[in-house]
Amino acid sequence: MSLLVIGLNHKTASVEVREKLAFNSKEALREALKKLTQEKGIDEAVIISTCNRVEIYVKSIVPSDSEGNVQDHIEDTIKQFLSKFHGVDRHLFENYLYVYKDREAVEHLFKVTSSLDSMIIGEPQITGQVKESYEIALSERTTSLILNHLMKRALFTAKRVRNETRIGENPVSVSYAAVGLIKKVFDELPRKSVLLIGAGEMAELALRNLIGSGIKNVFITNRTYERAEELAKEFNGTAVPMEKLKEQLIKTDIVLCSTGAPNYVITEKMLKEIMPLRKYKPIFFIDISVPRNIDPSCNNLDNVYLYNIDDLQDVVDSNLLERKKEAQKALAIVQEETEKFFLWLNSLESVPVIVSIRNKAEQLRLEELEKFRAKFKDLPPELLNSIEHLTQSIINKIMHNPTVALKNNCENKEILIYSARRLFGLDNEEE
Repeated sequence: MSLLVIGLNHKTASVEVREKLAFNSKEALREALKKLTQEKGIDEAVIISTCNRVEIYVKSIVPSDSEGNVQDHIEDTIKQFLSKFHGVDRHLFENYLYVYKDREAVEHLFKVTSSLDSMIIGEPQITGQVKESYEIALSERTTSLILNHLMKRALFTAKRVRNETRIGENPVSVSYAAVGLIKKVFDELPRKSVLLIGAGEMAELALRNLIGSGIKNVFITNRTYERAEELAKEFNGTAVPMEKLKEQLIKTDIVLCSTGAPNYVITEKMLKEIMPLRKYKPIFFIDISVPRNIDPSCNNLDNVYLYNIDDLQDVVDSNLLERKKEAQKALAIVQEETEKFFLWLNSLESVPVIVSIRNKAEQLRLEELEKFRAKFKDLPPELLNSIEHLTQSIINKIMHNPTVALKNNCENKEILIYSARRLFGLDNEEE
């Protein structure tokens, strides 16, 4: 038995290659799992397919008629399956694939599920995607003891990483960084109002994140009023004519600006007029425009907080550095959980031997007890029961040390199992 993962991701292949092998629907994934587990030598399978990766995890068994290297046989089977299922020649994707076996395969899965192998370290979506992939495999009955335990441990590892490190706390996208800065200024964010000036993509993303944080008072203005109305409908907000921008600024807490204007839309002079009317309440500006649409000198005014795209990028870079530091702690957790998985896996090899030894010992005990009862037929039942309990106790004490030794992990586990089979005569009985 061996564990194997074959796949490609954003590090090894372009999106043009990845999309050729993507399983774009749950139905496609279900069909692929059924066909894959019909292949000779593949006993269990899980397929993870996202925009950034396609990976196939299998527990393989040795085919009875196999010749040569079994691992090579399984690798070739999976590559051929991908080619046939997607109708893509192997030479178009084969060089982009990576292959991990056994311990490396387990560690890789734990890293993937914990978002240590993601394009953005610490992003939370991948854990849910792995869980969904496992649930689909579970529903199609393409997993059993080994992959069930492996996938559960992967999800548990991701939970540990999330709870025991700060890997997901620092935003590493410009839009998330903007919201993070805003939260540092305003305590009760849902009670604040936000104004979107323009229709830039990053500003829209920041607005979506703010709405996700509970903000309901949304206002949108744009040079083209029809576009403002269109966005207002999408965000459940209110369209504001550009001519009323100054009036709207008097009652707005947060301003997201991203227009194509060649000059400043908001000037220091404008804010000097507005701030007294606002009773100098704090106002927060995020200027994601290039060129900038808000005069940088506005930042000199009291209770005016202005950040531009470079400021946000500095925050992102700093947060990325923090995530990389936390990733080292996460890697330690991954390695610890990998070791635990293999302790469990190795213990499975011992279970049949332990059961066989106990069964043989119990058989001998019953045979000898039956002889004793035949010889001493007149003994009271109470005494016979005491003798039976005594023999059971002796067997348990004799079996204790061999059981512990076989369950424990050690470098020479295979030799220990072989020796136990020879010492207790298990191989002779099977022959």
